[in-house]
Amino acid sequence: MNLLAFDTSTETMSIGVSCSVDGMAQQWLHTGAGGAQASTGLIAGLMELLQQAGLVLADLDAICFGAGPGSFTGLRTACAVAQGLAFGADVPVLPVDTLLAVAEDARHAASTALAGAAPLRISALLDARMDEMYAATYDFDGALWHEVQGSHLVRPEGFSLAPAGALQVLAGNVFAVYGDRLTGVTEPGVQRIGALPTAAAMLRLAPALLAAGKAVPAAQALPSYIRDKVAKTTAERMAEKAASLAVTAQ
Repeated sequence: MNLLAFDTSTETMSIGVSCSVDGMAQQWLHTGAGGAQASTGLIAGLMELLQQAGLVLADLDAICFGAGPGSFTGLRTACAVAQGLAFGADVPVLPVDTLLAVAEDARHAASTALAGAAPLRISALLDARMDEMYAATYDFDGALWHEVQGSHLVRPEGFSLAPAGALQVLAGNVFAVYGDRLTGVTEPGVQRIGALPTAAAMLRLAPALLAAGKAVPAAQALPSYIRDKVAKTTAERMAEKAASLAVTAQ
């Protein structure tokens, strides 16, 4: 299966290409600056990887992109690039949940330590700024992932683990920023693993997602923002400030 995957939802841009060479699956990977800076390096980076793999866009079975949640600018960039490439090459688009990719990145990175842990429950956490985190929880049964709690916003102090009879892991990029504030996580033995929605994780997830019919035509590919409108939030804060000043002036 020939796949292109990329994610620009965090401060790290991740790009990957996979294909079969002489019957063996191979990957080509690249990382760079993500978020708002991804627009300057994404297309050049993915075209370079395709060239290294000896592929052109029309050879791909799907174009996978990190659909969110994550950086608004990064998500818009990834979705627009995926749509543009897919339209031109007439290939389907596979939106991949970034928090699911975080969970897979952690599972793979700690596969030795987590060996034999099935079911395995991973809560994926990404920094959403504004003193909040994006969070979702998944169970891994040894072969497939199953969503326990979908993507949502939560303050660090408000996050808690769902009861489970499985090994529980926290994964993501929030520990340096919010680690001391995760006061709802009190269970002993809960592991914390730094992880990101990497292209390599997306490439591992893609076959099962494609088999489940998750690919869409380019025109139907959409990002998943969760926090829908930062502009509205800013306007609301300004309105609240104006109202406060008006009250003070009375």
